[in-house]
Amino acid sequence: MESNPPITDSLRDADTPDELVITTSAPVPITDPTLGIAIPPLPIRESAHRLVSIGDSLTHGFQSFAIFNTDLSYPALIARELGCYDSFVHPEYPAFGGMPLNLEYIVRSMERQVGTPTWWDAGFAIFDVRRIVDEIERFWETGPGATVPRQTGINNNLAVYGWDLRDVLSRTAETEQAALTGSLNRGLVGFGIDPLRIAKHFEYYIALCSRLAGLYVLDSARDASGAGRTVLDAARALADQGGIETLIVFIGANNALGTVLDLNVRWSGPGFDRLPTLGDPGKDAYNVWRPSHFASEFVRVATAVRAIGARHVIWATVPHVTIVPIAHGIMGKSHPGSRYFTYYTRPWLTDATFDQARDAHLTANQARQIDSAVDQYNQTIVSQVGSARRDGLDWLVLDTCGMLDRLATRRYGQDEPAKPPWWTPYPLPPTIAALAPPVDSQFYASGPAGRTQGGLFALDGIHPTTVGYGILAEEFIKVMAGAAGVTFPGAPLPAPPRTRIDFDALLARDTLMSDPPASIGNDLEAIRWLNEGIDLAKRIAALGHDLV
Repeated sequence: MESNPPITDSLRDADTPDELVITTSAPVPITDPTLGIAIPPLPIRESAHRLVSIGDSLTHGFQSFAIFNTDLSYPALIARELGCYDSFVHPEYPAFGGMPLNLEYIVRSMERQVGTPTWWDAGFAIFDVRRIVDEIERFWETGPGATVPRQTGINNNLAVYGWDLRDVLSRTAETEQAALTGSLNRGLVGFGIDPLRIAKHFEYYIALCSRLAGLYVLDSARDASGAGRTVLDAARALADQGGIETLIVFIGANNALGTVLDLNVRWSGPGFDRLPTLGDPGKDAYNVWRPSHFASEFVRVATAVRAIGARHVIWATVPHVTIVPIAHGIMGKSHPGSRYFTYYTRPWLTDATFDQARDAHLTANQARQIDSAVDQYNQTIVSQVGSARRDGLDWLVLDTCGMLDRLATRRYGQDEPAKPPWWTPYPLPPTIAALAPPVDSQFYASGPAGRTQGGLFALDGIHPTTVGYGILAEEFIKVMAGAAGVTFPGAPLPAPPRTRIDFDALLARDTLMSDPPASIGNDLEAIRWLNEGIDLAKRIAALGHDLV
């Protein structure tokens, strides 16, 4: 428990829901995927689909503000270890560093063209960046990328970035196509130099990419009549085509993540369970769900997953979203021994440059309330898994919330008094643990001499680097090979720290780690310049917004 926690009443703001249980310490991580509930032995059967995944950006493979290397998503990495990657169907977004906007692609493009680690100081840089971005958006908005590739078979990776529980329940190829078709006459192709035009275009373009990315996933999931299916229905169709051995469901983070993107708190209310339509923002009016609203949506998802009938189902808990480095804690901890900083704001702001009246921010109280909501979300997830196991289903828990807590450098790793009694640092794979400087959860930074901090999160400060996805894949593999009894090719591995993921090979594929950009200094100036120069920080929350 945190030392000297304030009294409970002082932790509640005027708009805090009465149903929210405010926590004064982080929950103990769940280490037993079975929750201590035994089930009868499962009948032996072959499954045509060894792995299917449902989720959001973390499962889709998003990083540095783009969906790009989907072959390096954690489900794809698991499929390689299972020996079924060649049959693991997944969408691809191969051009221009993916969609909507790959920050690493832009940084490296500028380094090639300008040839200086401080290209943002060049007077013409803003025009070069706008030209690059204009080329990218034209490709996805009106060019070849706007046409969904023909694909044989339903995707095994059924995740879509920006999605929350309602999206999983309701979105189909038809909803996404209708949104895209209705937007064709409202796009603003080309940036020009007018700031208002840039802002309006970016909001439109980012929303368009979210819908288009979903269509890439869902178009091949239509039924025989051409009608669209939800990802839950698509997974059931795969199960009908020979069965699913392991289904991973990692969904719910976007029911709270918007708070750290918007840097404000809007608790869910009427319409939380509706997709937006013209004149009705529906769920888009909110960025954090009341625990009862989350539970209402999650039970519907869990009921649909029961109907899929996968042999094993692994449910991931929702991470504490206030730990991700895009939510940058400043002005010290709110009190000695607290896990929360006084304020959370953009990662390029410092104690010296932060202006409380001018700069968007969350308070320590708000951060605690968001995490408390997540804790109640996870109680719902665990409760559903426990209920299913008591019914004889092999449902399992991977506590990604506890995993991220153990990786939280600034919250716990650098603050001894803030560490809960259970806290120990997460043991990184030997290849990653041997790197210098140490790989941690701080915002990524590098310079002419290489990486200077971070390494677990990519340039958007939200999603993992490639090695970060490898660590996540390894955790799922441990549950699959251990509690679920899934068979992997080759001999069983010796005791830890041996891993199934080849982190040496993965490190070579991770360009942020193996070839760090020279222009992202410790002051994060390049990222600040990109965010403010193209209004990205203000528009990033549009990841899940609709074209309505």
